[in-house]
Amino acid sequence: PNRIDDSSGLGNLAAVGVVFLTLVAVQRQLRALGYFTSDRPEYPLVNLLDLVALGTVCDVVPLTGLNRVYVRQGLKVMAQRQNIGLRALSDVARLDERPDSGHLGFVFGPRINAGGRVGEAALGTRLLSTNDPAEAAQIAAKLDGYNRDRQTLEADVTAAALAQIGDPGDDPLIFAHGEGWHPGVIGIVAGRLKDRFGRPAIVIGHEDGIGKGSGRSISGVDLGNAIIDARQAGLLRAGGGHAMAAGLTVDADKLDALRDHLDSLLRAPILQARLDRALTVDVQVSVAGASLELLDDLVKIGPFGVGNPAPKIALANVTIERCDVVGADHVRLFISDQAKNRLKVMAFRSAETDLGASLLGGQGRRFHLVGRLKRDDWGKTPKTEMHLIDAAYADGSF
Repeated sequence: PNRIDDSSGLGNLAAVGVVFLTLVAVQRQLRALGYFTSDRPEYPLVNLLDLVALGTVCDVVPLTGLNRVYVRQGLKVMAQRQNIGLRALSDVARLDERPDSGHLGFVFGPRINAGGRVGEAALGTRLLSTNDPAEAAQIAAKLDGYNRDRQTLEADVTAAALAQIGDPGDDPLIFAHGEGWHPGVIGIVAGRLKDRFGRPAIVIGHEDGIGKGSGRSISGVDLGNAIIDARQAGLLRAGGGHAMAAGLTVDADKLDALRDHLDSLLRAPILQARLDRALTVDVQVSVAGASLELLDDLVKIGPFGVGNPAPKIALANVTIERCDVVGADHVRLFISDQAKNRLKVMAFRSAETDLGASLLGGQGRRFHLVGRLKRDDWGKTPKTEMHLIDAAYADGSF
């Protein structure tokens, strides 16, 4: 659909979406040729939409137009647990609720991809195509183990990168590299660093004098073009990408020159992009208004993802009653308003950030919060909770 002579307007489809349309077209032609009979019926292609939804979300394409239809209908198919492999993966991940797009991107996708990152790349294909429940359970367990290995590798590389970076000060670009850093996690680590420091990040793992790198950018900074420029300047063996992400191969003895080149090229656009940062909010509600009824209404305009993000909700003038660290680095807070309505808020991976420090030191203070509402099914009674995006002191102090 991205060919110049194509007029379908479906250039945002992921590869899996194009394949599905191809199957539809083939079946249509076979129908016209009289191929199908009572003994040779048509295959119900709708049953494949769970895989189409999975691939569409994990390929991070905009969830608009036909992509949104694919995912919305695919989630309904997935809820029927017809695919033996996905059923096994749900069980090993202890997913006992109706799946949504978040589960596709953060529960199923990482486990299927873990095989290619740190284990056996063919495991995902075998899992999703097997008709043997015992084999599916075995593969799902193996992928879950590989995903834990990936998480450990990711944590180790992230810690090493942070130690190397220290305080980046006014450096426009986050740039970290290390001997033996696993190539299967450097892209994830680059994304973590980008989120933490609010500026583009490049992470490179090198071995035997050759570095493999991955970069993630921020809005307003075209990292892909900068990497192409560095390649054309003779600093890279290979490299390319798009505005928000890029990959590269570099000789280890050119790392310093590469960093200097990218710093020079990107300093101005990065500084401008950081000055232009603004957090837009879709709606402000009261704590009492952040209800299950509101959440049920919001779900109707999903599924949410790239191109159709979940609405950002603002809560104004709320007080932090209690705040603590849970898990490795997540901050949990309980807030209330003047009418003593209460809500739980989670700030994931924020314990070591400036945001986390402000929250942990802000007990008893009033804040403005922005986040997304989620359903909390722990316990006997379902409730809403907020997943925090950002916070500010209500009195305007810093």
